Amino acid sequence: MDYSIARRRMVAQHVVARGIHDEELIHVMEELPRHLFVEEALQSQAYTDYALPIGEKQTISQPYMVAIMTQSLELKRSDRVLEIGTGSGYQAAVLSRLVTHVYSVERIANLARRARRVLDKIGCSNVHIQVCDGTSGWGEQAPFDAIVVTAGAPDIPQHYLQQLEIGGRLVIPVGGSGAQILKRVTRVSENHFDYEDILECRFVPLIGKHGWSQTS
Repeated sequence: MDYSIARRRMVAQHVVARGIHDEELIHVMEELPRHLFVEEALQSQAYTDYALPIGEKQTISQPYMVAIMTQSLELKRSDRVLEIGTGSGYQAAVLSRLVTHVYSVERIANLARRARRVLDKIGCSNVHIQVCDGTSGWGEQAPFDAIVVTAGAPDIPQHYLQQLEIGGRLVIPVGGSGAQILKRVTRVSENHFDYEDILECRFVPLIGKHGWSQTS
């Protein structure tokens, strides 16, 4: 299979055709080897526009969802970004090509180790991974210019709002365990936040102290 052709087709049909216009993001998604972030048996499906299992009851998000979440962050090259839920590492890889530093937290150690191997293989040395409860963010590295959450939360954890820089953007799916609304929150001032709804979506649950419980 010619993965480079598959990547360009994926971006044209499932990213650009659906309204993604950030040219740098489009270029990154055309170049990144998404198939390396899924199991070998599923690599032929890596450039289709749906989520794929990556083990541990987790998924790699569909390409369009990665694109719309990333574009909604309105990133600048100098930004420091926090990602909640490393998962396969693909979202972190996309971010790493667009900003200075990516800080990614993952509660499942096996996924974090696998993502680290792939990220190292393709040269994403500016991605820093920590295994911990992602619902608490990464306070030691705060504040962040942008935060992206790749799991559905019952509501917005206050830690994320507190760890945003003034002017920073948070993109997070919020709602029930079956479906959520993707929201963007902008920290306008110390105590003022603007909230926007982007689209309906469906993510695996955000599990942790300030999210869903493991048994819910």
